[in-house]
Amino acid sequence: MSGALVCIGDLVEDVVVWMDGVPRAGTDNPARIRRTRGGSASNVAAFASSLGTPVRFIGRVGDDPIGEALVRELTMAGVDARVQRQGRTGTIVLLVDGSGERTMYPDRAAAAELADVPDSWISGAAAVHLSAYSLDGPSRPVLHQASAIAHAEGTILTIDASSIALIDAIGPATFADLIRALQPTYLFANGTEADRGSLRELAGPCTTVVVKNGMEPTEVHFAGNRSATVRVPAVDEVRDTTGAGDAFAAGFLSAVLDNAEVVAAVEAGHDLARRVLTEPGAALTMTADETGAVRD
Repeated sequence: MSGALVCIGDLVEDVVVWMDGVPRAGTDNPARIRRTRGGSASNVAAFASSLGTPVRFIGRVGDDPIGEALVRELTMAGVDARVQRQGRTGTIVLLVDGSGERTMYPDRAAAAELADVPDSWISGAAAVHLSAYSLDGPSRPVLHQASAIAHAEGTILTIDASSIALIDAIGPATFADLIRALQPTYLFANGTEADRGSLRELAGPCTTVVVKNGMEPTEVHFAGNRSATVRVPAVDEVRDTTGAGDAFAAGFLSAVLDNAEVVAAVEAGHDLARRVLTEPGAALTMTADETGAVRD
């Protein structure tokens, strides 16, 4: 799929638990529970495909029925899925509280073991999007491989910082060094991640840092001129943050690939994230019709 957005990272099963009230230890707690396809990079792929963007996903699932079902679902979403099959498919349990905030319990399993990816799966992309989750473990060489190919071919390269826990596990200084070595065109982070890893400081000759701040304006720290910062107003209502960051990345990247300027791309990211943020579970059920995408 030449000229596609290539997303590299996790494809896992999400078990999403919408809690009803404050949980009480040692007894039953009312909740709504749904099992669905998840994983940051695969979410970005599916969201971008819903906008009509050609997308390829690269990752690993287990050699089991759950993995087979997840790949089938991603393919049905219009994504060209290049997926290795080995071991046990990963699972993430997400607890969503009454304010819409989520707490995640990840067991990445096979997703963390992505390795030996053929260059042909990455080469020829219009943009390459990486999840920083893969910086922690055996998949790190794949990110360096993708970065090398992207830079050699003059391709847009983006990275999502992914998680405060990830930054803490790797170490903030080491994490920043790893991102700096990959030289992304755009780095996405939320405000807490940016603070923890001093990620705003990574805006440099080739990297623009985009910092999301929930309902507050998104900061754009431009490549080549870190002091040239703009703030783009965001959404004003939150009911479920699950998948919102992935939707933002998908909207942003789809706009950039349609030749939008950075501020317009941020606004496009906000538009798609708004659909997720204001409707509980929208990340799990969004279709091309619901996002207003027009397909040929």
